[in-house]
Amino acid sequence: MSKIQFFSGENIPLEMHKVRIVQKLSLPPIEDRLRCIQEAGNNTFLLNNRNIFMDMLTDSGVNAMSDRQQAAMLIADDSYAGSETFTRLQKKLKEVFGTEYFLPTHQGRACENIISQAFVTPGSIVPMNYHFTTTKAHIVLNGGSVEEIIIKEGTDVTSTYPFKGNMDIQKLKDVIQCKGKENIAFVRMEAGTNLIGGQPFSLQNLKEVRKVCNKNNLLLVLDASLLADNLYFLKEREEKCKSKSIREITMELASLCDIIYFSARKLGFVRGGGICTNNESLYRKMREFVTLYEGFLTYGGMSVREMEALTVGLEETMDEEVINQGPEFISYMVSELDKKGVPVVTPAGGLGCHIDATRFVNHIPQTEYPAGALAVALYIASGVRGMERGTMSEQRDTDGKEVLSNMELLRLAMPRRVFTLSQV
Repeated sequence: MSKIQFFSGENIPLEMHKVRIVQKLSLPPIEDRLRCIQEAGNNTFLLNNRNIFMDMLTDSGVNAMSDRQQAAMLIADDSYAGSETFTRLQKKLKEVFGTEYFLPTHQGRACENIISQAFVTPGSIVPMNYHFTTTKAHIVLNGGSVEEIIIKEGTDVTSTYPFKGNMDIQKLKDVIQCKGKENIAFVRMEAGTNLIGGQPFSLQNLKEVRKVCNKNNLLLVLDASLLADNLYFLKEREEKCKSKSIREITMELASLCDIIYFSARKLGFVRGGGICTNNESLYRKMREFVTLYEGFLTYGGMSVREMEALTVGLEETMDEEVINQGPEFISYMVSELDKKGVPVVTPAGGLGCHIDATRFVNHIPQTEYPAGALAVALYIASGVRGMERGTMSEQRDTDGKEVLSNMELLRLAMPRRVFTLSQV
């Protein structure tokens, strides 16, 4: 993204797009907001959109599409089998990731279901940099368990380490040695690690994970849902990536992984998802679950119009001026809040701005959901809907006991190309 710099040295992000269709917003009076949140049981998920000023709950499926994406939807081939739309999407994925095989799904969690059904067995373990709620749930549902082995800086909200999504390589080796490589279903890396503030991993770290997987004959699975943000940070923060194009970084990153899956609601800005691989045997092992749960192999629960838009969206993801917009806006928001003394996760990540509820409302014990309480207070005060990312988002133990989260965050997601800088 291009930047404007004032004589004072201050930078502000510059949007490299123009707005052609708008949607009217309204800001209900504070008395109405108080009533609405009470009627919703103090749960921001249950608020009706008409009572919200700025919806920053998520960036999933609510990003603005481009004119080219909209235009592409008009040429969709809705054949049940042998669709040209599928062929075009498969070709684009091969161009972007270098992968031969593609399984479409209706969204990211469907990919997790299929991968877990195919590879997770009772008693098996999935080491990962950090869990996502649905990922962990699918693994547990199939009898497996999760080992989180993120670096120590990952859950330190005040750390300025640039790649807080990195996996701890020594811990990975220790898990394999302790549990036995035969009990490891696969190793999972999540790009733009969601629950710790949209924090990226480095390309070097992924290479080191790949070496460990090679040594132990283990599969490396990449959750690429937030890959666009991670690509931006690789080019901005990793020295060896600064001279490379986004396309070159993407191809190098993808070549390290056995399976890549994604929610297209985030990557590509459409409603859908998919699984990519170069391994035919892995492809065959997973594809039976697509027809069982999703649909035929050439649409997999996705609308063909969305598939055409995804083909364009993936190409646009290779454009640095497209993927820069979100992280630059988020960085600006984090910087401004930090100046005003609001405790935020640093450095600014992707996905959204994350407020540290533990410090913001330190009088509320963790057992009383500080991040959830802060989300309610923010809505009452401003009409902005955020999302609790703390203990309320954690899966309870099998005996029903609460699992306290490592972090208590209020996420203010940044839907791409939706809000203006003045709103931020």
